[in-house]
Amino acid sequence: MKLRSWQSECINSAISKFTSSTDSSDFKKHFLALATPGAGKTIMAATLARKMYELGLIDLVLCFSPSSIVSSDFSDELTAQFKTEFNGKVGSLGDAFTYQKLGTLDKDTWKLFDRFRVFVIFDEIHHCAGSSAHDANAWGAPLIEIIREKAAYSIALTGTPWRSDSLPIALSTYCEDNQIQCDYVYGLKQAIADDVCRVPQVIAVDNNKIVVTRTEKQTIFNSFNTLLTAKATSYSHIVLNETVNDQVLSRAIIKLNDLRKINSNAGGLVVASSIEHAEAIKLLMIKNYSIGAVVVTTNEARPSDKIKNFRNSSDEWLVSVGMVSEGTNIPRLQVCCNLTNITTEMYFRQIFGRVLRKTDAQNQEAFMFMPAEPKLVSYARRMVQDIPDEVAKIKIEKMDEEIVTTAEELTAFETARNITHVLTEKHKVTVGDKSVKDVQRQIQIMLSHHYLDESKVAQAKELISNQSGTNITEAKWSMGIVGKYRQEMLKVADIEPFLISKTSKAKLAELNQQLKQG
Repeated sequence: MKLRSWQSECINSAISKFTSSTDSSDFKKHFLALATPGAGKTIMAATLARKMYELGLIDLVLCFSPSSIVSSDFSDELTAQFKTEFNGKVGSLGDAFTYQKLGTLDKDTWKLFDRFRVFVIFDEIHHCAGSSAHDANAWGAPLIEIIREKAAYSIALTGTPWRSDSLPIALSTYCEDNQIQCDYVYGLKQAIADDVCRVPQVIAVDNNKIVVTRTEKQTIFNSFNTLLTAKATSYSHIVLNETVNDQVLSRAIIKLNDLRKINSNAGGLVVASSIEHAEAIKLLMIKNYSIGAVVVTTNEARPSDKIKNFRNSSDEWLVSVGMVSEGTNIPRLQVCCNLTNITTEMYFRQIFGRVLRKTDAQNQEAFMFMPAEPKLVSYARRMVQDIPDEVAKIKIEKMDEEIVTTAEELTAFETARNITHVLTEKHKVTVGDKSVKDVQRQIQIMLSHHYLDESKVAQAKELISNQSGTNITEAKWSMGIVGKYRQEMLKVADIEPFLISKTSKAKLAELNQQLKQG
């Protein structure tokens, strides 16, 4: 397979760095490559490993990645490059693991670093945090304490080089202004110009009449923005709402059907908030549209096999929770529904990346559909900064679509029963209650000890935010979405910022001060 220009440049840059320096300190034998999702990082890293082996610089290759499907993809690509198995068995030249297995590797595996020149590939390195053993998470600690010193060479790959908890990324260095230092950068803007990635469009679906009833009090909001700003409910409730799901899915289904008229192999992905939510979405698609969907979650015995089967099929829809949100290679995906309750920018970009990868198909349009949550819309707008003049920066397209019932025709409670879920909140807590503090304390402990991985941090923080400052009594809560839906279409063509936040700088300064005092 012929390499893309950026892949060749990155490989040459890495080999040049590795061979021009004999100093093993200060990360001289480590290479950090930032490449936009869909650019082809897996092929690049596997090809680099093969070239390093052919140059006589390494003996073995080990790869670590955040999920079993990505690990399997790396194993397959390394096998293709080296023409030998990468499964850790006799005769193989290495193996591929998930980061979860870092803590369970046996002594024989670690002894390989003493006996052989091992080249290590870290995919989506942002999952591994820490600048030292003091601030490292469970996945970052082995990288810092063992692999950094003992690996002959290593390369780290990422498309989103920051963390939601503002901790530094393991094995990375930062400038004084907290900007991460990358050895090679290949952004979406360049990838689009090189015809490597698609120019997708984000469709933000909003509603102009949302009825929220708590006990007997009724409040009407004219957008998701005003609803969430008033803290009348959480975004988690919005994405679990059947009407919202139906409105987002209906547009996505229509768009995928249009795409499949030209490209019969085009596929769609729905990222749900939970396993139960994923199953509910599948039932909704069957009930309202007579469309089947492949659901893949951690409940499956071999979820990576289901993902591979979908990748090689012409099935229309895949519904998942987080297993396909990052790194997973399904190039035929052209439509994505973002219905997860996680609203961090990193997660948004990871989901977004699933529809970026170009293929040889005739139609290369790509779309993301989502509720018009204000933070998600701001992320989409941020991605259109500094794009080429010939590409439309932002295109707004509004679509009004009546819902059958209105607030005037039914009581608020009846309206909610007819068109949305009715939720019962049984939390008996008030501001200052010990139970709230206990929840906060428990979550903070989990965060500090890194028991929660990156995808769970935002949910934990949201739980703290929702429980703090809330006076909840046992009451019926309902949200009726009865107005006209609007959709905003944003054309996206760049990923620019990869700066570590001011929060990170303050956090690191505080940590350094503590270390000095200790």
